[in-house]
Amino acid sequence: MFATLGGILLGLVVGVRHAFEPDHLAAVSTMVTDGRDGRDPRGARRGALVGAVWGLGHTLALVIVGIAMLAAGALVPAAIERGLEAAVAVMLVGLGVRALVLAARDGKRGPIAPHAHGHARHAHAAPDGGHVHVGETTLAWRPLAIGLVHGLAGSGGLTALVFAELPSNAARVVYMVLFGAGSIAGMAIASGLAGLSLARVARGPEAMRRIGALAGALSIIVGIAWGAPLVA
Repeated sequence: MFATLGGILLGLVVGVRHAFEPDHLAAVSTMVTDGRDGRDPRGARRGALVGAVWGLGHTLALVIVGIAMLAAGALVPAAIERGLEAAVAVMLVGLGVRALVLAARDGKRGPIAPHAHGHARHAHAAPDGGHVHVGETTLAWRPLAIGLVHGLAGSGGLTALVFAELPSNAARVVYMVLFGAGSIAGMAIASGLAGLSLARVARGPEAMRRIGALAGALSIIVGIAWGAPLVA
């Protein structure tokens, strides 16, 4: 019993560590540096929110697929697992290319944020010092979708682990939920620290543009490195 409890609680720790894997950090870094939602991307609070939403999507995918596999008594087929890993690689490259394109397009003025005041619509560089617009939907959907893709890609390995290590389906489901909670906490911490660091080093649109371009380049490199073994 104590061994089972210890194994379940270990899922929380493993989930925190899982959040710090290179593909996860590369994807979230392109969003933490993005001010496309009208918010200043600098700051621990916004960074942590982006990471937590990513973790929520990641957890939903893991738990839903994991429960389905437990109910079926089967593991994710290897071919599907490889296809999902390839999707992660393509997504990372796409996020990186997007970040580079936006950095080049924004120039020195910073990202342009179209928005409305009542019925009046206009656009300006954002953030522009005291005139910041909140775009909750824009902020949420991208990290949630990316987290879902990452969770689907990781579901095969996690399901195999819980099948092998834990004696009952109830214990396996609890492990996956705690694993997901750990990944939410871990990514919120990582992206919150990234946002805090941006607040200290990025003092203007030009600095943010350079950092965004760097995040995009790193995402492309990680995506290529992630996908290369799949086509070798």
